Amino acid sequence: MTQTVNSPHFKENARKALDDVFLQQALARSEKGFIERRKAAVEKLPEYDALRDSARDLKDHILAHLDLYLEVYEKNVIASGGHVHWATTAEEANEIILGICQRLNAKTVAKGKSMISEETGLNAYLKKHGIRPIETDLGEYIIQLRGETPSHLIAPALHVTKEQIEADFRRAHTGLPPERNLDEPTSLLAEARAMLREKFLAADVGITGANFLIAETGSSVIVTNEGNGDLTQTLAKAHIVISSIEKVVPTREDAATFLRLLARTASGLDLSVYTTFSTGARRAGDPDGPLEYHVVLLDNGRSNMLGGKFQDMLRCIRCGACMNHCPVFHAVGGHAYGWVYPGPMGAVLTPSLVGVEKGGQLPNASTFCGRCEEVCPVRIPLPKLMRNWREREFELHLQPAAARYGLGLWAAFARRPAIYRATTSLAMKFLRLFGGKGRFRALPLAGGWTRHRDFPAPQGETFQSLWRKRSQKR
Repeated sequence: MTQTVNSPHFKENARKALDDVFLQQALARSEKGFIERRKAAVEKLPEYDALRDSARDLKDHILAHLDLYLEVYEKNVIASGGHVHWATTAEEANEIILGICQRLNAKTVAKGKSMISEETGLNAYLKKHGIRPIETDLGEYIIQLRGETPSHLIAPALHVTKEQIEADFRRAHTGLPPERNLDEPTSLLAEARAMLREKFLAADVGITGANFLIAETGSSVIVTNEGNGDLTQTLAKAHIVISSIEKVVPTREDAATFLRLLARTASGLDLSVYTTFSTGARRAGDPDGPLEYHVVLLDNGRSNMLGGKFQDMLRCIRCGACMNHCPVFHAVGGHAYGWVYPGPMGAVLTPSLVGVEKGGQLPNASTFCGRCEEVCPVRIPLPKLMRNWREREFELHLQPAAARYGLGLWAAFARRPAIYRATTSLAMKFLRLFGGKGRFRALPLAGGWTRHRDFPAPQGETFQSLWRKRSQKR
């Protein structure tokens, strides 16, 4: 049972987001910080661009030999006393995890932040079968209280204001004094820490995602800034890692290459506060750790991307930089994208996993300004991939009829240069003549623009006319 896909309704979602006063306040507060912190962190690392090239090439190598590295990873997990489970679909992954929990008679599960578990709809699945999942990441805990899904890869509660969080805590934490002061972020954090401490101790099973899987050691790696991942996986009877197959890297040194990029690009830190390597279950003499260690490796459509137009998307390390710099994301937030992955990376990955029929609107949610590709730490050509999806959508006749016929009409003119030049020249003269004070407040066929802003009347000649004159002078 995957999370419901609401991506076909992106336009309606976006309109609601633009009208949401609280959301717009939250987005305005967050936008500047991500961009400035990343810029400062990158400027302090002279070899940053060379590191990006190395990471891109390394990812391409891994994807070309993914089957081999996954086999080595499985072998070394087993050698360290762990278990590997292969899941083709989200449903299979949920069933595997449920089976482990039921065998251990688990009633509660502590969870670290995991976008893959969001992809599979794991929380709802466990709850349906009588097991209570508790999110331990602060942002995930907040949205769980609100009954919402993450709106950002690394800041799941990005869309929520401090005032809303205070109201949620007062509603959910009924055993605490109602007169307590929650005006400061530090007091909210302290209250969440106290509430979650009890959950860590009571959990029967701990579930985390994985930023990377290391083939040579059979280790999983998670990065957090709160330490919740460490408590999740060490205090419970069993630690379950759920990860997608492309997270594997050959060696610890390779993992270090990506770690140098991840925190700087995501949050502007040199390194995340906690970087945790987990290898197998508790050994004799270990003071703590889980009695069982399981890894659930999920495909869910990713192997279909290998060797195709969209393989580059599998290089993604989930830093969130593309959405942090995307003007569309800044305007509507993550929930408007209608599924697990928002922003430019979601505009490419979502149709790859759920189909262009369900995710085809998302590649159109872009200005093609190129900022996403500019900041991507593994140099994913996101605008190019979005164009590929637009072409696929057009070929399948999934776009609205008006858009298809409009493009067809433009193509008919573009294939006839003389008619195109004459028509555009006449149109420019008409617009200049009726442009009034140089701007249109309404214009036929441009209502989507003029409803929100003026349309400037053309000034001077067309580009082709100017180019022709300059060419003749030469």
